[in-house]
Amino acid sequence: MASKGKCLVAGGAGFIGSHVVDRLINEGHEVVVVDNLVSGKKENVNPKANFYQLDITSPELKEVFEAEMPRYVSHHAAQIDVRKSVTDPLFDAQVNVIGTINLLECCRTYKVDKIIFASSGGAIYGDPGYLPADEEHPIAPISPYGLTKFVGEQYLRMYSSICGLHYVTLRYGNVYGPRQDPFGEAGVIAIFVGKMLQKEQPTIFGTGEQIRDYVYVGDIVDANLQALETKENLVVNIGTGTGASVNKLFQMLKDQLKLNLEPIYDSPRAGELEEIYLDASLAKEKL
Repeated sequence: MASKGKCLVAGGAGFIGSHVVDRLINEGHEVVVVDNLVSGKKENVNPKANFYQLDITSPELKEVFEAEMPRYVSHHAAQIDVRKSVTDPLFDAQVNVIGTINLLECCRTYKVDKIIFASSGGAIYGDPGYLPADEEHPIAPISPYGLTKFVGEQYLRMYSSICGLHYVTLRYGNVYGPRQDPFGEAGVIAIFVGKMLQKEQPTIFGTGEQIRDYVYVGDIVDANLQALETKENLVVNIGTGTGASVNKLFQMLKDQLKLNLEPIYDSPRAGELEEIYLDASLAKEKL
């Protein structure tokens, strides 16, 4: 286990970030949470964490670093909605690029040892030339969200070369699990379950034959904790290596819930891939 240094989790009131916070605290780390609560929820924040309601783009972020002096940073704060990134690319870039640079500047100024960055294996590769996509697959995002995530990765690499900041970039598949927002725009499993428990028909955009790599949030947390251990700078996919269609997903949930429901089909949404799943063998080897 990495020595029990203090860890700042940006986005630590969100779906994935709050699970990372819980595990870090359980493992004996001191934890600081920074979250603007736009999509995160105060009730997700572990009471043992020091909480600051703050946007990562804020100049006040450096005051948190100065007060807390974290050794590690877990960067899960982001604009995560692919559709919003298409309709408002300026906002997407403001949060995902400018916010990341602001965080990295704080890491440089206050001499953080290591940053773990939540990236997207589901968005940065674009329409895949082969499957499962590994880390050597060409980068060709078809949404601003995918592009800003890759730009964030490149900033990490650059900061590592200019100030010695260690990093691990985790390119997630489609994460699901407890605390995922059933009323959001992302997270089809939570959205479907939320609807189906109310006996409402969920909407499938497009044919429903879109393939995704669904990975459980507990496995994502394991990857984050393992990433603290490694001495190498890494960029790794975190997924299952198996694709499942939205139609198959709907059928599995329908069977589990024993419901006689059919979905509503609607037109496909801009910026969304038809098919992606990830080769995570590098993560298995390195983490």
